[in-house]
Parts: sequence; structure tokens; C-alpha cells
Amino acid sequence: MSRVRQKNTDPEIAVRRCLHSLGYRFRLHRRDLPGTPDIVLPKFRKVIFVHGCFWHRHHDCSKATTPKTRVEFWSEKFRANVERDEKKGQALRDTGWEPLVIWECESKDAAHLKQKLSELISGITEVSG
Repeated sequence: MSRVRQKNTDPEIAVRRCLHSLGYRFRLHRRDLPGTPDIVLPKFRKVIFVHGCFWHRHHDCSKATTPKTRVEFWSEKFRANVERDEKKGQALRDTGWEPLVIWECESKDAAHLKQKLSELISGITEVSG
């Protein structure tokens, strides 16, 4: 598990490239926000988490499998990950930020990713200040 990267993963880079191509500028990994979001759009008070389907348990995804060995350990680990994600999201909402999630499997198809990000961003209204 030490080889599993937390920052600058391939799905995260794909999302960043897509956002940049759409003309949006962003900040990365702001440690002053709850959960250290992967991508932060400060102008719009939105953050994007790029979640791995396996670790964060993407529903109905073929990548969200459970290992056959040590099932109890893995079940508890995955439960804790999902619970932590929910707490991070709530903490961000409580401080006025809107968390968005892009799943690893969604980052594989560039056209689909661009469409999804466009839809998410189209709801953004500029915050004055």
C-alpha cells in the first residue's frame, strides 16, 4: 500500500487537464481546507475530490471489489474511508465550500469527463468578494 500515491495520480492529472482546457484556473491540495481537496476553485468556493473507485467504494463500479483475504480488515478499512469522506464533505459544506467528486473510472474517457465537468461547473455562479 506504500506505493499507492495520494497526490498527482493519473486520474487527478486527467481532471486537471480537462479543467484547464475548459478555461478554469484552480489551486491544488490546499491544506488549510478540511480533507485537503485535490482541486480547489477558490473563485467559486468549490472543491473537487478525485476518488479512486477501489479505496472510496464507488457504487456499481467493477473496480470497487473487496479482496478475498482478510475480508473483515478490508471491510472495516473501506467503511472508515467512506465515513471519513462524508465527514470531510460536511466540514467543507459547513465552512461554505461545495465538494464535488469525480471517480477514477470517469477520468478514463476524456470526452465524458469534459462533459461531466462542464455540467458541474455550469451550475457555478460567481461569488462576489
